[in-house]
Amino acid sequence: MAGDPIESVKEGIRTLHNALQGDPQAVESAFLSVITFDSSARQVVPLTDLATFVPPNLTAGGTTALGEALTVLGSCIDREVQKTTGDQKADWKPLIFLLTDGNPTDSWQAPADELKARNPANIIAIAVGEAVDPSVLQQLSKTVLHMKDTSPSAFSAFFEWVSKSIKQTSAKCGADPAAAASGVSLPPPPPQIVIVP
Repeated sequence: MAGDPIESVKEGIRTLHNALQGDPQAVESAFLSVITFDSSARQVVPLTDLATFVPPNLTAGGTTALGEALTVLGSCIDREVQKTTGDQKADWKPLIFLLTDGNPTDSWQAPADELKARNPANIIAIAVGEAVDPSVLQQLSKTVLHMKDTSPSAFSAFFEWVSKSIKQTSAKCGADPAAAASGVSLPPPPPQIVIVP
């Protein structure tokens, strides 16, 4: 996502953060984390409440280490998402927005299978641009979107939709905590993004 797309992602994260800070339900319940992957994968922002979240300065380049990203994601979920114990309630099942503009260049099938079998999160996979094969992402998630348009306005519409999705999920789970276990219902995506059947 070098060039304009990565700049649009950086701006989108800032816009998302600002939008969520203006929603009282999201402020109470939403946490953000950022994992990046190119030739390697790393968590650049741990799971953080909105008040202390600082949008990272992202860079792009290299290959597409999707398998390593999925392994990092699984480790982060295990470490940061609270499970139910005798003393505390579990966190809601996280929403994961996975964006990629390339096909995997590492061994990704086993980490994808493991994550899908565990089902620790609601993963929304987004193929960005023309070079991505959405069928790869369909092996990871039931919800796959394709954003062929990579203009700044398309990214802006995408991050506005992400913000609406998080707010809607926060409101639903806030009103009915049991709803967190039943999955999510997302608002319709913007016209620049198509749902992959």
